[in-house]
Amino acid sequence: MTDRTVPTFPLAFWDRLRMATDGAGVTALVGAFGCPLQCKFCINPQTWKGRTDGKPPFIRVTPEELYDRVKIDNLYYLATGGGVTFGGGEPLLHTDFLTAFRAVIPKEWHIYAETCLHIPEEGVRAAAEVVDHFFVDIKDMNPTVYKAYTGRNNTSVKENLALLLSLVGAERITVRVPRIPDFNTAADVEASVDELKGMGVTILDVFSYKIPRPRG
Repeated sequence: MTDRTVPTFPLAFWDRLRMATDGAGVTALVGAFGCPLQCKFCINPQTWKGRTDGKPPFIRVTPEELYDRVKIDNLYYLATGGGVTFGGGEPLLHTDFLTAFRAVIPKEWHIYAETCLHIPEEGVRAAAEVVDHFFVDIKDMNPTVYKAYTGRNNTSVKENLALLLSLVGAERITVRVPRIPDFNTAADVEASVDELKGMGVTILDVFSYKIPRPRG
């Protein structure tokens, strides 16, 4: 039986031996169940819709239990400067767990987080203390585009990004700016990039979503 005083993480999936895709070196991608957004082209819909194979959508793990899973690749993390990337879903809804996990892993491991930043301010402040690098999926800075695609408002996202920049500096933040078919344009992306640069963002990942189209 899990000690209720120990923070747990709603583990939806775990992917080993990822190379330079979501953090430096070799990483394990650990996905959280639960997300405040409902993006139209979500790549991990099982993290908020649930699974379709009849299995539970997630299991709860303690920091030590997750460490026991991911330490199998310790040598790869140490040799490449990698570690563990928390994604989802929204992992920064569980900063108490991330803080506890940081305390049980080797100091050489890095912790990365993929986040939409649609979280309470206290989550930003707590994450800034334990996460080495953030990958912020900003979607689009235009409020109308953002709401159409995610179903939510992005006011708090912009505020949280400004806060995070002030806490950790631009060198620890990569902001992802996608061109989303049917939702934004190249001009929208350019406007988002300009606004982000104006905020002090220096590392930008601009790309296009590849959306499968039905044949007809």
